[in-house]
Amino acid sequence: MAAETAFVRNQWYVAAYGSEVGRELLGRTVCGEPLVLYRTEEGPAVALADRCVHRRFPLSESRLDGDRIVCGYHGFTYDASGSCVSVPGQQRIPRTARVAAYPVTEQDSFVWVWIGDPSLAEATAPPRAPWLADPAWATVSGMEPLAARYGLLVDNLLDLSHETYLHGGYIGTPEVARTPITTEADDENGIVRVSRHMDDAECPPFYARSTGIEGRITRWQDIEYRAPCLYLLHSRIAPAGVLPEADGSDPRGFHVEIVYAITPSTENSTYDFWAVARDFAQDDQKVSDFLHTFNRTVVMQDVTALDLLEQIVAEEPEDVQELSINIDTGGLAARRILERLRAAGVPDGASGAAPARAVR
Repeated sequence: MAAETAFVRNQWYVAAYGSEVGRELLGRTVCGEPLVLYRTEEGPAVALADRCVHRRFPLSESRLDGDRIVCGYHGFTYDASGSCVSVPGQQRIPRTARVAAYPVTEQDSFVWVWIGDPSLAEATAPPRAPWLADPAWATVSGMEPLAARYGLLVDNLLDLSHETYLHGGYIGTPEVARTPITTEADDENGIVRVSRHMDDAECPPFYARSTGIEGRITRWQDIEYRAPCLYLLHSRIAPAGVLPEADGSDPRGFHVEIVYAITPSTENSTYDFWAVARDFAQDDQKVSDFLHTFNRTVVMQDVTALDLLEQIVAEEPEDVQELSINIDTGGLAARRILERLRAAGVPDGASGAAPARAVR
């Protein structure tokens, strides 16, 4: 696998959870661009380039004075638009004394930052994960950094057969690996859908302990990847033999919406924002605690595996041939879409509308 030498720009990426951004300066690197994030005293989030124009000191290691950042090295001071409003030892402010300001929007618990031409930001809305901000759903979440390239995580999440082997005893069962998948690729809108439906499966501990279901289950995994940044796994389980009603409802089913915001940091590192939303036991803190701990364990299993894989891939010559099989069709479709977006450098055209929830 050749190194990813370019990022998909003119796109919205998740830089942080809204809960992470406050009156303390937060440093993040998105698509190779160092950012500093904070909230103004009135509340809106701000994202500026995280380098002082004077001697490149990181503004994230500086301090706030009202809504202005005072550089911790020589005191250059910037307002929320990135303009320098004060320099030490002189009244005149150099004309070029400003740092880039990035378009920011908050949606579905995430702080999204536009990477690319700022004039294009208003024409495209970030993709939706509405369950994360819906009071009818209970959500647990976290973020883990990977010392691995972005594409490895995309491959990982679009091929869930690895659950059987890497996550056995947590979310994986034998049926996941042996059940065929269906794949649909909407290249024009940058969407890949991969589905696996299991009519008679073992109930993994992740669901048995959170729902109380005993015995065999029906299990649906419907993936929706919206390139380049958002991955949605519409997951549903029910007692074995239970099918949706004629109107598509499934009153005996348990629904989980698993969300990953996959944000490239550098060419060989990634932010893995993850969230698990559920429509059952919404007020049960024990279930929330269990799902948070259990899902973070699963995420860390992926982190360990992908960090190891990155070391191997990084040392291989670019002409090494990979073997791909049926389970890789989703990942290969995503690679194709990402390569097109990298080459074009333009928005993928996907709307910001909430994704339709199929009967599962």
